[in-house]
Amino acid sequence: MIKRLYEWTLSKSQHPHAIWVLAFIAFIESSFFPIPPDLLLIPLILAAPSRAFGIALVAVLASVAGGVFGYLIGAFAFDSIGQPILSSLGKLDKISEFNQRFNAYGLWAVLIAGITPFPFKVITIMSGWTAMPFGVFVISSFVARSLRFFMVATLLYYYGASIRGFIETRLSLVFTLFVIILGAGFFIIRFM
Repeated sequence: MIKRLYEWTLSKSQHPHAIWVLAFIAFIESSFFPIPPDLLLIPLILAAPSRAFGIALVAVLASVAGGVFGYLIGAFAFDSIGQPILSSLGKLDKISEFNQRFNAYGLWAVLIAGITPFPFKVITIMSGWTAMPFGVFVISSFVARSLRFFMVATLLYYYGASIRGFIETRLSLVFTLFVIILGAGFFIIRFM
C-alpha cells in the first residue's frame, strides 16, 4: 500500500495544479499521511528553479497548518483518531514513556521531528495530546519545517538536478547528524 501511495504522490508532480497538490500532501503528511512532501517538492523546484523559494513557502505553510490539524487531533480526538494513527505507525507502545518526557523537551521534539526523517505526524498528535503550549508548538513547527524545506529549495536552486540524489538519499542523514552534534554540544556545555 505504501508503494502505491508513493507512486500516486510522485505522479502528481506532473499535474497542472501540482503546487496545490504539494500543499495538500504537506498538510496531510503532518497529521496522518505516510509519504513526505519532499517527493513533490523536489520535482516542482527542478521544473521551475526561479520559483524554488515560493514553492518551499507553500510546503512550509501547508505543513504547519497540517501540524495544527495533527495537534487538534491529539488534543480533542486522541482516542478515536490519534491512537489508531500512532498504532498504524507502530508507535502506540511508546506513548506512556513518551508522554512522561515530552512536555519537558516538547519544543526540541517538534524541532527535531520537523527536520529529521522521524514522522512529524507523531509529534504533532502527541503535542496536542500532552497539551504542549500551542504557541510554542506553532513557532517550533514553523522554524523546523522552514529549515527543512528551504534547505531543499536552496540546494536545488544553486545546484539543480545534480544535487537531487544527495537530497533524496543523504539530506535526512545530514539533518540527523546535525541534531546529534547540536545535542552533544548542549550536553557538553551543560555538564562539563
